[in-house]
Amino acid sequence: MSRKLTRNLFLALALGVAVGASAHAADRYDIDPVHSSVGFKVRHLASYTTGVFTDFKGTIMLDEENIVNSGVEATIQVASIDTNNEDRDNHLRTEDFFHVEKYPVMRFASKKVAKGADNTFKVTGELMMHGVTKEVTLDVEYFGRMALSPDKPPRAGFSASAELNRKDYGIVWNKVLDAGGLVLGETVKISIEIEAIMQGWKPLPGGGKSQKGGMEHPIQRK
Repeated sequence: MSRKLTRNLFLALALGVAVGASAHAADRYDIDPVHSSVGFKVRHLASYTTGVFTDFKGTIMLDEENIVNSGVEATIQVASIDTNNEDRDNHLRTEDFFHVEKYPVMRFASKKVAKGADNTFKVTGELMMHGVTKEVTLDVEYFGRMALSPDKPPRAGFSASAELNRKDYGIVWNKVLDAGGLVLGETVKISIEIEAIMQGWKPLPGGGKSQKGGMEHPIQRK
């Protein structure tokens, strides 16, 4: 795989499906990392260890008239893992876990979305991690959109969660306790909070309501 292709791989985060027929009806939103987070937790002994990834980016194509026709692609730089313990983080970057030198990027690309109750959705996509690609479904809530002021682009908000088995991705390290049982659990609980900024937006002359900027849909599928 070329370095250029690796750099262009996207994870993350979030939601949707890209379909050609409605592609141009969607607005493009880029994830604002300052007001977003990608977190996780996994059982350690009798409780949970939590962590986040601090380096991520993504693009959401949001069709507000029919959100099931929206889409997302996102990437996470795995070396940015932070569990508030330097020794543990360094261990997680090694071959025992993420092996970041060989697999530096996680990618999520949406495939489909099913509408649930109120503003919730089941979003299915492919998660590529640790050299393995598997289908994952996110439970997503859409909070709508709003702007800081009339001369600022709108922002859209989402919350997403999912569970996955780390062994499905070849991350199998564990340790048997002297008293029996294992140090780590297999299930990883993912929690994602997203605030994304509309692209191609500009205010109407005279301070009127905002208008779209004619963006092309970047998530095309054959």
